[in-house]
Amino acid sequence: MAHTAVTSDAFLYDRSGHRYGLADPRWRGADGTALTMSALPGITADRIVTSERSLWRYQAVIPVDARHRVSLGEGCTPMVPVDWAGRRVHFKLEWFNPTSSFKDRGVAVMVSHLRGRGAEYVLEDSSGNGGSAVAAYCAAAGIRAKILVPALTSAAKILQARAHGAQIELITGTRDEVAREAIRQSAQITYASHNWHPFFLQGIKTVAYEMWEDLGFRAPDNVVVVAGAGSNVLGCDIAFGELLAAGQIAHRPRLFVGQPEHWATIADTVNGLDPADRGPRVSTIAEGAAIADPVRLPEVVEAIRRSGGAAVAVSEAEIHAAARRLASRGLYAEPTSCVAAAALDHFITEGTIGVGETTVVVLTGAGTKSTETMAEIFAEIRA
Repeated sequence: MAHTAVTSDAFLYDRSGHRYGLADPRWRGADGTALTMSALPGITADRIVTSERSLWRYQAVIPVDARHRVSLGEGCTPMVPVDWAGRRVHFKLEWFNPTSSFKDRGVAVMVSHLRGRGAEYVLEDSSGNGGSAVAAYCAAAGIRAKILVPALTSAAKILQARAHGAQIELITGTRDEVAREAIRQSAQITYASHNWHPFFLQGIKTVAYEMWEDLGFRAPDNVVVVAGAGSNVLGCDIAFGELLAAGQIAHRPRLFVGQPEHWATIADTVNGLDPADRGPRVSTIAEGAAIADPVRLPEVVEAIRRSGGAAVAVSEAEIHAAARRLASRGLYAEPTSCVAAAALDHFITEGTIGVGETTVVVLTGAGTKSTETMAEIFAEIRA
């Protein structure tokens, strides 16, 4: 069933306030900033398509015509309660998505939108989960995909994207230089950037709708996430804002964010610090969060503050410890995901997250996607 009502009055806008139609092929505003979608109506429980076992059960708030839908069964991931520091914490296991990361949510909606616009060839820049997801969903949609990756990326990291038939181009230079090359090539190829494209966030927001539904149509008190570009922060902000406006929840959950200490631009900005004061950037085991200049930085910071949440930078040792602690409870999360657990420890220790509160921690990807790095973390463990 097509659902056009949700998009009838919707539009895109940039940071300067310029408006654009949803069918506009641009991926950023005339002012060079990322595009945001105008507020959409929230959903009520009776509008959930309960027969649908994917994020498309919330199609009433997904601004894509269902006739163009591209789905591999993404969404509806488990939310497992675990005893953590004397608290009952819910861990949202996003590695149950088709390519084993949360990126599938956003890419499913973004590729569905692009398919509806007739895209036949798209470009993405990513050395990890984003590239894998774009390659998989483009394969499902019959769309050619080109993925730009840093030349030093290990073959194992890009194997999944190659397996799905994506064209891989190795770019000499840093991750930021790869992004600049992608922007240059976007003049000829449709840019399907998970960091820039506004429809990506419309898929990411479904993780919050699932929290709401799984908690008996209540909002949690706290949501803890790792942030690189901050899409999970923005997705939760969008969804809980829609639910609040629809009268389905009584309050916004507090959004708590963790980042690797040398890549903590969002956390430092929230805390009134200058990221430059940390000195030269040092590589991190949480490579998925190693983003120096998030394109939606002001919006992410505003979302955290609006929720009454907070952000923290965590050390490499804390990330290692969190990975081992998660694994000891049966949760084999990739190092980037473990930043969220390390942040959880911080907020519990300082008393920000209380004993009787409902807390959800989003684990964004599987440890099996980072086998070499996980081997380093567990190297000291002997049989």
